[in-house]
Amino acid sequence: MTLPYHDPVPVSDAERKRYLAAAEAAADAARAITLAHFRQTLAVDNKAGEAGFDPVTIADRDAETAIRAVLAERTPDIGFYGEEHAPSTDGNGLVWVVDPIDGTRAFVSGMPMWGTLIGLYDGRDAILGLMDQPPLDERFMAADGLGATLLCGGKRESLHARADTCLADATFYCTTPDMFTDATARAAFERVRDASTLVRYGGDCYAYALLALGFVDVVLDCDLKPFDIMALIPLLREAGGEVSNWQGESAVDGGYVLATANAALHHEVLTLLADN
Repeated sequence: MTLPYHDPVPVSDAERKRYLAAAEAAADAARAITLAHFRQTLAVDNKAGEAGFDPVTIADRDAETAIRAVLAERTPDIGFYGEEHAPSTDGNGLVWVVDPIDGTRAFVSGMPMWGTLIGLYDGRDAILGLMDQPPLDERFMAADGLGATLLCGGKRESLHARADTCLADATFYCTTPDMFTDATARAAFERVRDASTLVRYGGDCYAYALLALGFVDVVLDCDLKPFDIMALIPLLREAGGEVSNWQGESAVDGGYVLATANAALHHEVLTLLADN
């Protein structure tokens, strides 16, 4: 499915708060399911077939069903686009964009670097996002104009990306270098990686959350889908970071995505990516 593109649906601050509360309730429902299945023996299906390996489990499917049920009850006028089930864009023009388990490979291998992503799309941009990290009891969330927050152990903390980091001092994350199969993209990835100080792989959505928390400076990925990035866009922006595609344009459609801790660093990396 391609997300609909139209004039942004107006959403007030009061509505953003209400929608964020709905997203939290949906994340609670998903958390009960994902934690019950985590580090248990699960059957793993391969959605990619002969084209590769794209794992999915009952935890993914049941968590998305639970999220959808909560959101349908609390926001019946908003559409739904998830990774595992058929979408619906009926309603007022807003669409929930959901990945029940971002990092399924980590999930099925017992690694706690996965999360539930719930974002809200207004027809043009991501306006609200939540990343729930059940194994560590961390919930990262943001809405346009309302700031970014980490909820952990019942305590709330405002999120702030590092405002003064340059690439030479940067901590760099990428899900895996194997995703860069195109020679030009691979060369661009290597230029940014090699210019960074600390390089780590893995993390999926959690790497982006750590950028908002002030511990990571650059995340570079490709082949993302809207449900992989939508929830993270408001989180990064409200924490003071930047997120775009590799041409500096909107990242809502996924694809080649760059997230950085500040505007100057973003410009620096975009320039390096374009340096053929």
